Amino acid sequence: MHFISSSQGPVVVLIHGLFGDLDNLKALAKTLEPHYRVIRLDVPNHGKSEHGVAMNYPLLADKVITLLNDEGIDQAHLVGHSMGGKIAMAMALDHPTRIKSVVIADIAPIAYSTSNTQQVLDTILSLPLAQIKDRREAQAYLMNKGIDEHTALFLLKSLIRQANQFVWKMDVKQLRLSYANIIGWPYQDKSYTGPSLCIRGEKSDYVKKEYTQDIIRQFPAIEARTILEAGHWLHAQKPSLFNRLVKDFLDKQAN
Repeated sequence: MHFISSSQGPVVVLIHGLFGDLDNLKALAKTLEPHYRVIRLDVPNHGKSEHGVAMNYPLLADKVITLLNDEGIDQAHLVGHSMGGKIAMAMALDHPTRIKSVVIADIAPIAYSTSNTQQVLDTILSLPLAQIKDRREAQAYLMNKGIDEHTALFLLKSLIRQANQFVWKMDVKQLRLSYANIIGWPYQDKSYTGPSLCIRGEKSDYVKKEYTQDIIRQFPAIEARTILEAGHWLHAQKPSLFNRLVKDFLDKQAN
């Protein structure tokens, strides 16, 4: 897996969500770097990590554990947004002794029903890359297909020009093939009793009240915080507050 490691201290691994890359949580990394060693990684099929990789949460958890092994890291704190939060939770459930704490950003340990993410994937796949002349044209195409402006701009961060044609930095076809596993959740009977924090966006529907029992059953020590006026992209919409909540939680584990 491609990753960037910075600074020194207790290790914190930052794991981005679907369609993202290691830059998504870069602002959080800068907040943490004075006191922590921060590892930002590209999830398989994203960024500069290997493409063409089948995705499920036990496999992805093992891949991040392998990275920690290769770096000689015995234990780490984890912060994950959306799909990255599910990877972090899977690591905690499968490898609890390796995880000091978990911060889950706007996601729950449940199997979600088919959502608009599938529509986004299908729209990305339909984008006629060979005909696109510039990013504005790509943005217009995505928005004309019903993707909101914020999501379209986020997706375009993964669109790059290679030779004379635009290409995606993510393996969209493999993401589509793995979609059922990405929205799914294979864990039922495991639990992680270490420190954990769920930060949700007030305007997001990814962490609903009816998910509470599922969350507490698997993460009985979990704390919860809600960021007002924020949606699913809470780390980008309210970065100062989000970063402070994460750092305060991590600092508390060291005291």
